[in-house]
Amino acid sequence: MKQLGILDTAFVNLEQGNTPQHIGGLGLYDPSTAPDGFVRFKQVIARTEQRLDRLPLFRTRLVQVPGGLDRPYWVKDAHFDVEFHLRHIALPQPGDWRQLCIQVARLHSRPLDMSRPLWEAYIIEGLDNIPHLPKGCFAVYTKMHHSLVDGAGGAAFLSALHDLKADPGEETLADAEPRAVDLEPSLSELLTRASVNSLRNGFALARNSLQVSRDLGQYAWEVIRERSSLPAEAPRTRFNHRTGPHRVFEAAEIELQAFKAITRATGTKVNDVAMTVVGGALSRYLAANNEAPMASLTASMPLNLRERRGASEENNNLGALFASLHTDIEDPLVRLQACHDSANEAKALGEHNPLVDSMKLAGVFSPAITRSVAAFWGRNNLSRHLPMNVSTVISNVTGPEFPLFCAGARMVDYYGLGLLTPAMGIFHLVFSYCGKVTLSVLADRDMLPDPEFYRECLVAEFNELQKAVKKAQRKAAKAR
Repeated sequence: MKQLGILDTAFVNLEQGNTPQHIGGLGLYDPSTAPDGFVRFKQVIARTEQRLDRLPLFRTRLVQVPGGLDRPYWVKDAHFDVEFHLRHIALPQPGDWRQLCIQVARLHSRPLDMSRPLWEAYIIEGLDNIPHLPKGCFAVYTKMHHSLVDGAGGAAFLSALHDLKADPGEETLADAEPRAVDLEPSLSELLTRASVNSLRNGFALARNSLQVSRDLGQYAWEVIRERSSLPAEAPRTRFNHRTGPHRVFEAAEIELQAFKAITRATGTKVNDVAMTVVGGALSRYLAANNEAPMASLTASMPLNLRERRGASEENNNLGALFASLHTDIEDPLVRLQACHDSANEAKALGEHNPLVDSMKLAGVFSPAITRSVAAFWGRNNLSRHLPMNVSTVISNVTGPEFPLFCAGARMVDYYGLGLLTPAMGIFHLVFSYCGKVTLSVLADRDMLPDPEFYRECLVAEFNELQKAVKKAQRKAAKAR
């Protein structure tokens, strides 16, 4: 039995019906590489159950302390049933890309059962009308509660459940943990632990409060002396209203080399290109709806703190950066350089900015207090009173540059899905895998009723940026 950390608890406390706190992924697989040329559902179940021995956390369930007096615990589930978590469905006709997006959006809208291990996976067949896929392909959609994994942890989960070759043979999982289970903690044990922890956590809370107050005061002083700046205040758009319970999903796919050609020519990074494309697509979409703002949009970007702060017992070890998308700049090349500069400035501040740990506030106080505040906040849409808006979240996750296999089937493409908050209704996840970059979009259904058109905006913005880079290169070549 292991108690959740502060940030992991924050995601549990923030779980609400309209804004469930799970993330997800969608992999597309070609079974022609499997030893028999096809894959049976029972093979996927058997292989997944075997590989889960490397991930004991995915066999645990959440145990809440009565009355929300203390942070919850992970307890190994004595009745773990892999077949509950792995489901098998097929697309309705016509079984095309749009139908797949609709099905994934519906699955992602549904909260997880918080009484069971906090993940689910769906094998989806009937993809024969998706143009770029060979016949017989299937998809696997997974969703995992954010208290289990962050972006980097999700990539590790992806790797752990896959093989590096189509036929790995008999594999011995030497590092697997024994499948022992914990005894169910009694009410008296949970309350006793809560009493002890309340005293210990009371001192920690006082210490952390003093530290946060000191850091915020120092940050405010730096802002006053113009040595630091507040995150840019973005204009409120249709994506900053109350988030509903329904979702849409779409994605664009671009060759990684096309991304890298732009970064090499401009001295920027893949994330800078993604920021430029996303900002341009948002502006293009809002303009098409006669809602284009005059001021620049901004983005929140998850910051991996593992390399900066070292190992931690938390499943999540991330913070949040805030950067301008400079959508008030029309020229895509100038906008790219501006995004590069604003991203570098945000990263330079990094973990020294007290706002980077703002998510932890939802895990510091007792769950009883935090859950009540979160529910009240969401019901009354109090986010509309905040002075600072976030136009979108852009998460950039680097996947493997070699093919992965599931029960012998080669993973052709992979798309990531994030989560929405009470007043931020669109999330972009950039994932690179095996020479491709996918730009995935998860949004509130009412805020983005036409996701296919938004995908066209993403593609058009990338094409415009690519064209501008090539034009600049030709101009520079003539000048030499």
